[in-house]
Amino acid sequence: MQAQKESVEGRTMFTTVEETNTRITAAHAAYEQARDIDPGTRAAWLRGIAAALEANADELVALGQEETHLDEGRLSFELKRSVFQLRLFAEEVVRGEHLDATIDHADPTWGMGPRPDIRRVSVPLGVVGVFGASNFPFAFSVMGGDSASALAAGCAVVHKIHEGHLQLALRTGAIVEEALESVGAPQGLFSTIIGRAAAECLVDHPLVKAIGFTGSTAGGRALFDRAARRSTPIPFYGELGSINPVFVTEAAWKLRRDEILAGFASSFTMGMGQFCTKPGLLFVPGYSSALTGNGDDVSDILKREVAGKPRRPLLSPRLREGFDRAVETVRAAPGVDVLLAGDDSEAPHPTILKTTADHVRKHPGILEQEMFGPAAVVVEYHPGDDLVSLAGLMVGQLTGSVHAEPHEDVSDLLSTLRERCGRLLWNAWPTGVTVSYAQHHGGPYPATTATTTSVGTAAIARFMRAVAYDSFPPSQLPAPLRDDNPWRIRRRVDGAWDSPIPEGKVSE
Repeated sequence: MQAQKESVEGRTMFTTVEETNTRITAAHAAYEQARDIDPGTRAAWLRGIAAALEANADELVALGQEETHLDEGRLSFELKRSVFQLRLFAEEVVRGEHLDATIDHADPTWGMGPRPDIRRVSVPLGVVGVFGASNFPFAFSVMGGDSASALAAGCAVVHKIHEGHLQLALRTGAIVEEALESVGAPQGLFSTIIGRAAAECLVDHPLVKAIGFTGSTAGGRALFDRAARRSTPIPFYGELGSINPVFVTEAAWKLRRDEILAGFASSFTMGMGQFCTKPGLLFVPGYSSALTGNGDDVSDILKREVAGKPRRPLLSPRLREGFDRAVETVRAAPGVDVLLAGDDSEAPHPTILKTTADHVRKHPGILEQEMFGPAAVVVEYHPGDDLVSLAGLMVGQLTGSVHAEPHEDVSDLLSTLRERCGRLLWNAWPTGVTVSYAQHHGGPYPATTATTTSVGTAAIARFMRAVAYDSFPPSQLPAPLRDDNPWRIRRRVDGAWDSPIPEGKVSE
């Protein structure tokens, strides 16, 4: 990590292209040593990282507070999430779920003619480049979801540090490297780099086999295009941008208007609106009544609800500049008015804009501008209007939410949203993405550049590919495909799932 320190003048010392090449080469050598390691050993490496992060939590959280505007509670939860994720992935590795090991024994009576012995298993891709995010210094950074899932898959990782939390990232990287060394992992299995030249080298290097990215649409698309222009293109798993529309039916609005507005206010201001799952669009019914209704005016309700929300500066001056530009772009669109004005303070007050379904049909670009910060748009639709056609105006999203009553038939709306969203929510809010087996965090472009998930155990599969072994003798098969199942993993054999062989029952 010699090239990744502050110089005496206080300027960041970037990783040179030569040093980046050296680290990628070392990562490839480590991958070759580790790619066929048994699941128990690989799981021990993941648990070793988790334990090291946990042991250094106080130091890391303090560094995060120094470099970001995030509070101790948020940072501590993020670190806890990263530790939990590593341990969850370790359990998945031990079970062998990520390997998708499948065995079809030879069958002379197979319906389409005699079947040879065919066995398939997923193998790691190789060296993976991971780009850290600005808004999650733990969960989507040095040892966030991309790095953890790539290591779980059996890959080596070279992580490009986000300079928005440089010292935290450097320290986290050092802790990860030390932890891997202490549990016997090959040197170079994980390393970090800094700077644009190093980042470009990472995407271009022939030994790098995939990229994980979380960031802006412009930056992600540039790297995605660069990865595609390689003489041998590689997978680019980029999370770019999402507005996460919320549709409220007339029945739900009539019964639960104030509750829905309170939930909306809490969700779009959470973390100062700097979540990729922030609900940036709220579709509500009734031109004359939707913003007046019975009792308090909607603007009064929203003003009251956001008044007590925590306010902090945005994560960086660059993000603040982008947020201000995005808000101004939407506000300047035809038919857009201000429902709740923000301000220019260092910790800005939330902004809520309003428009109508007629205007967004004429100017659908309103629905495509992400405002990464505490701002959202309320879109009023006519009672009886076609929500399906409005949903059809949306581009790819991470999430789509519907607030409705159980007796309502919203199947067409859900079908339309399903074509455009990776996660659908019923009477719930999209902020907060738990790490679990069924979780899916992804969506059609421009939400992501692939249809996979970057959160949950299924994320591991991104950094693997399948290989089939046809008619091989038992002595030449890899361990997960042998009949004696030496790794005791779960497999599909002749169409049925088998159970791992109990400890001590494996034949020699």
